Amino acid sequence: MDRVFNFAAGPSMLPLEVLKKAQSELTNYNGTGMSVMEMSHRSAAFEEIIKKAEELVRELMGVPENYSVMFLQGGASTQFAMVPLNLYKNKKADYILTGAWADKAIKEAQIYGEVRVLASSKDKNFSYIPKVNTFNQDSDYVHITMNNTIYGTRYTWIPQTGNIPLVADMSSNILSEKIDVSKFGLIYAGAQKNLAPSGVTLVVARKDLIANCLDITPTMLQYKIHDENKSLYNTPPCFPIYILKLVLEWLKNEGGLKAIEERNIEKASILYNFLDNSKLFKGTVVKEDRSLMNIPFVLPDDELNKKFIDTAKKQGFVELKGHRSVGGMRASIYNAMPVQGVKELVEIMKKFEKENS
Repeated sequence: MDRVFNFAAGPSMLPLEVLKKAQSELTNYNGTGMSVMEMSHRSAAFEEIIKKAEELVRELMGVPENYSVMFLQGGASTQFAMVPLNLYKNKKADYILTGAWADKAIKEAQIYGEVRVLASSKDKNFSYIPKVNTFNQDSDYVHITMNNTIYGTRYTWIPQTGNIPLVADMSSNILSEKIDVSKFGLIYAGAQKNLAPSGVTLVVARKDLIANCLDITPTMLQYKIHDENKSLYNTPPCFPIYILKLVLEWLKNEGGLKAIEERNIEKASILYNFLDNSKLFKGTVVKEDRSLMNIPFVLPDDELNKKFIDTAKKQGFVELKGHRSVGGMRASIYNAMPVQGVKELVEIMKKFEKENS
């Protein structure tokens, strides 16, 4: 077996074109005679890489000039602390609980101030997105998890928070669809799902929001320090940033976010249409809140779930096991997953249904 169809939730598959490009430059990047993994982050070659990566983020996402683009470390889990440390003024924030990662963000923010959980979908195992339109006017920010990797839900609308900055964890849907960045105060995303290998975290933040931080904030957790130093305050994750640049170039060549969003809708529709009409496989999320990136589904019992996962794996369809809190299966169909991969998965599901009904 050469390449499999990798449906992992993260780290996940990367575009084959990107992997081949990185392979061709692995030992000698752009005539430097060395790998990006070996070069100084202060070198002209790497400064060109990180500068181009920022330019592409701004171009593809339509980032306004008054926003900073930062390439940080520590994943979304570090952002759970950085957000309150940098955005707390009244030390109060509104959070919406839509899954395990939102819960972790809440618990971290509670260390530094008061968190008001405005709504939760825990009552139905996070299978929907609660509608919230009223927010506390003394809140420093409102926090949402835009796409819930484990449970397969997403925001199909942007909460209207007025003058209160909206903060969004977009780790599993970043650059998968067009969004209006100006409607958010701060966006953060771990790279290992749609952008690059693990190790780099993308943060897009309105500059006025990150001008000050709590006095207790460590230097490495201050957005303004990373902004002022153009993400080069310390040694950054050079190779993941390089791969991120290649992925961004790939996205641009594919037609940008409009084209990739259309493709993602097509992929998701293929799988959801089958699930909606299947007598054996069932989706777990309410239709209006279904994710384009992570699609959980189940069979009638655990024995059949395991049998299907094993059957699919033997045919080169891997990492389909669902998270333990949901069970069953989960197909993560990020930008790099081709339409053909989803079509072939559905064919396997159809055959399995016929043989096990």
